[in-house]
Amino acid sequence: MVASIPAKKGKIGVLIEQHFDPDEYIQFNRYFPTQGYEVEYLTHLWDQPSLKFFANPDDDGTIRGSVVVTVEVSHVSPADYRGIILIGAYAMDRLRYQTNITPGEPNTAPAVEFLRRSLGTKGLKIGAICHSLWLFCADRTLLQGRRVTCAHNIVCDVEAAGATIVYEGNQTAAVVVDGDLVTAKHPGFTQQFMERFVAELAGTAAAAAT
Repeated sequence: MVASIPAKKGKIGVLIEQHFDPDEYIQFNRYFPTQGYEVEYLTHLWDQPSLKFFANPDDDGTIRGSVVVTVEVSHVSPADYRGIILIGAYAMDRLRYQTNITPGEPNTAPAVEFLRRSLGTKGLKIGAICHSLWLFCADRTLLQGRRVTCAHNIVCDVEAAGATIVYEGNQTAAVVVDGDLVTAKHPGFTQQFMERFVAELAGTAAAAAT
């Protein structure tokens, strides 16, 4: 018997740059399509038609994955997607880079601007794992008052940006949901994160149908 293919439920946009987490990348590409979602990678292309990024190397220097991205984050609308995910490792630190800075003014990196628009899009779910809350930390107003989890080594960054870290004993929590935002501790919890993210998308769809 041939298994039925789930109906297309829309796209999940994944923000990505150099030094992305390979385990998350592999699992996103495997899992979300089986749940009916197309995965589309977004980045700032710096006026290039495409850019190729490589995964963060393993401890032995092995690089397990690369991706060619053709979608400029400034040219798409958050409303085109059911969900937006910020991939982990160092990619989000790179995406918050600004060529020029105006003292006292908010970060204007294209990915940060896109995140601002995403947070204002009704019904859109946003996900972040491990270090990827760094993109939120580019502008304190994006994270102020949110309940989240993250990697232990960026707790100070996240708290300084105004968020409340959720703990389980003496560890940051595995997965936390705060309204439209789903966060996970690190790549070891990617499966749990993806399942919860899809459940949140299904809840939004059900609410919209009533």
